[in-house]
Amino acid sequence: MIDVEDLVALVRNYNPRTNADLIRKAYAYGMAMHEGQFRKSGEPYFTHPVAVAAILTEQRLDDATIITALLHDTIEDTRSTYTDIVGIFGDEVAELVDGVTKLTNLQLSSTESQQAENFRKLFMAMSKDLRVILVKLADRLHNMRTIKSMKQEKQAQKARETMEIYAPLAGRMGMQWMREELEDLAFKVLNPEARNSIIRRFLTLQRESGDVVHKITADIRTELDKVEIDATVYGRAKKPYSIWRKMQEKDLAFSRLSDIYGFRVICGSVADCYRILGVIHQRWRAVPGRFKDYISQPKNNGYRSIHTTVSGRDGKRVEVQIRTREMHEVAEAGVAAHWAYREGVRTKNPFAVDPGKWIASLTERFDEGDHDEFLEHVKLEMYSDQVFCFTPKGDVIQLPRGATPLDFAYAIHTRIGNGTVSAKVDGIRVPLWTRLKNGQSIEIITAEGQRPQSSWIDIVTTGRAKAAIRKSLRDEDRGRFIKLGQELARAAFEHVGKKSTEKALRTAAKMLGLNDAEDLLARLGSAELTARRVVETLYPELARAELPEVDAARPVIGLADDQAFRRAPCCQPLPGERIVGITYRGRGIVAHAIDCPALAEFEEQTDRWVDLSWHAGRHAAVHTVTFDVTIANDAGVLGRICTLIGEQKANISDLTFTDRKPDFYRLLIDVDLRDVEHLHMVMTALEAETDVAQVSRHRDLTRKP
Repeated sequence: MIDVEDLVALVRNYNPRTNADLIRKAYAYGMAMHEGQFRKSGEPYFTHPVAVAAILTEQRLDDATIITALLHDTIEDTRSTYTDIVGIFGDEVAELVDGVTKLTNLQLSSTESQQAENFRKLFMAMSKDLRVILVKLADRLHNMRTIKSMKQEKQAQKARETMEIYAPLAGRMGMQWMREELEDLAFKVLNPEARNSIIRRFLTLQRESGDVVHKITADIRTELDKVEIDATVYGRAKKPYSIWRKMQEKDLAFSRLSDIYGFRVICGSVADCYRILGVIHQRWRAVPGRFKDYISQPKNNGYRSIHTTVSGRDGKRVEVQIRTREMHEVAEAGVAAHWAYREGVRTKNPFAVDPGKWIASLTERFDEGDHDEFLEHVKLEMYSDQVFCFTPKGDVIQLPRGATPLDFAYAIHTRIGNGTVSAKVDGIRVPLWTRLKNGQSIEIITAEGQRPQSSWIDIVTTGRAKAAIRKSLRDEDRGRFIKLGQELARAAFEHVGKKSTEKALRTAAKMLGLNDAEDLLARLGSAELTARRVVETLYPELARAELPEVDAARPVIGLADDQAFRRAPCCQPLPGERIVGITYRGRGIVAHAIDCPALAEFEEQTDRWVDLSWHAGRHAAVHTVTFDVTIANDAGVLGRICTLIGEQKANISDLTFTDRKPDFYRLLIDVDLRDVEHLHMVMTALEAETDVAQVSRHRDLTRKP
């Protein structure tokens, strides 16, 4: 583990004016708080926060960020509180530590609807202070570097999350080195055979052709010396995952893969960048279609560089990136360059992007009302590379790679997108599904009365275009859907002896989180919502009254007459969930949820498994489920939560506080429920309560049957 003086020295290398005493205090405080805690590897836990802080020093970040790294797990994993951090280290550090703690609790690889909401929370945290995500990325990087000590299934889960979320996010922030390392570490877990195969082929190639990187680097330096350009040249073989992805995308064998080597030329001025480009193109043949000028058209995360691919020594294709030293700093640190220090002062890098403006550009078109569309937007914005196209007047439009003329039209204005009938690319009429390329000039041809067609959804790539097309299609069909919805609602309400009055529909719409009764009817007519769901929302008991009652003593099918039955306390399965029975000598049969991790220990004892299923019908509210709830520490909140549960016809059988903070309480609530639908009703009611910060179903695997 790096000791405190070595860490202070790392910070002093770029910030001589650092508050060394405060860093020492944070180091001592973090070590004391984590005393007695150990990582899976057996190392003291505090080695992890120190390693995260060291990673952030490589990006020359400010004292507050380094101190946050040292303390980032204290609120979550120790007796330390937010108030303690404020008192010792101030509001700025406390806010950052609290932000990292909240990010740690987000399950970004969860179900689609949860993922959408958690992505929204992720970007809200980033918009408050981007340093929160910088600490989180460094935290994930160190965890991936030390992942071997985790269980195999945990390794796979963390690696998938890293590959799908954290690596693309690092890339989107301009931190390409971190993206590449995160991808390669995840690749090592998810497909070790493929990675080892590529490394072996590299070694074979190196034996056959010698050190190609060293030779080509020397060739470039020789050409630059001839014209007396002062520049630094770096060369490297690309990461195994980068090569693997290219092999998959292009469906090529390793032997046919080109440009597996990358080179960077770093110089003093923009003028030198273009001179170097000329020197390289004079010496080696440029590969058509592989030239990108991100100096004249920078990426919106501040990245600037010239990229070109040439046929180098022995005909091998190599990619060359040319940039100034200031551009290189931004290319290495990305948006983090905004906080970089040199000689004790914030670096005045003209290419560093203001994080606030960057977040605004990333999120400006996210539809706050629709989780699915938000998730679609954020993934497109995070994961896509950019192409730059021109309007007939010469204005530049940035689009994700794979975008079409329709995306271009909607990027200009929704009205133009909706009215598009055809398009010209570089003066030639093309189909609307044509994929656009860098530098093309696009002309959109519109017509009065033209409306979007449903097939356009599959043509466009951008979330903005998809959302606009869906809205137009919904508006066009809205009148027809409302009429159909009225008939469906009338029939469903009459079935339970009620009338679908305007007030009843308004109330149901409010309970379902919809705008108004008209919105509810439109969703009914378009099959986005079922009439049964509307009736159940208003009259849950009436909707269930038609079902036969189930004997509470024998609620499952599959038991012999003499067999006793109990629900497993670890997973607490409910009617409506798939279950399996496990026989216990002298204790009857215990029903587990089909996805209960406790079933793993019985995989080799198939003779103990019993096929069970719940009886269809109305179950009594006797099945206890534990909720893990975090609520605001405020007068009357707990009372309102208990009342809310009671309003859902659910009984609280036990309540235990597990954590008390100045601003939040965390508690476990045992609630007696009928079935999984009843569970969802209670959870929905709790999630809708503004004073509930978080609610989840608690499952305790330490509780044995």
